[in-house]
Amino acid sequence: MLNNLTNHIKKFVELHDADVELINSVVTIKQFKKKTFLLEPDHVCRELYFVSKGCLRLYFINKKLNEQITQFAIENWWMSDLGSFENTQPSSYYIQAVENSEIVSISKPKLEELFEKAPSLERYFRIVQQRAFIASQKRIEYIYSMSDEERYRHFNSLFPDFIQRIPQYMLASYLGFTPQFMSKIRAKKV
Repeated sequence: MLNNLTNHIKKFVELHDADVELINSVVTIKQFKKKTFLLEPDHVCRELYFVSKGCLRLYFINKKLNEQITQFAIENWWMSDLGSFENTQPSSYYIQAVENSEIVSISKPKLEELFEKAPSLERYFRIVQQRAFIASQKRIEYIYSMSDEERYRHFNSLFPDFIQRIPQYMLASYLGFTPQFMSKIRAKKV
């Protein structure tokens, strides 16, 4: 599991053996069964989660009392409520395992220790967060510029395997439409 994390980091920055040892000493390996919550509203998010195996989702309950999924994380993706994590404030989000998942987690104090002792890791996290921010901007653009069907087809073209992994109602929530509309779109495909 730790190899997945260090291999991912090596795609972006150079890691020395001492860096790998340091990473291994500050992270925690956790396993979560499907439907387990890693975070619930009114709790402070105290860790960043790297998905070694499985799938997580980040969501909130909207004014209509529906789940609104804002993010998924699959293998080699990070997930957290960064606002809660950075500001040590209660979250308004849930983080839940969509599948049985193997996670590498790191707390804020340990992350700061990493940054002090291995500055290249600060660069790695900057690059990863920049990419996540760009993806969020693109998603917002797609919500405003594409029809529901175009958004589904575009997402399907980018992540065809992922669409098979998650329940239809979750994908509909993430893409911003109802499960019934999702069924209609999928029926057209056949």
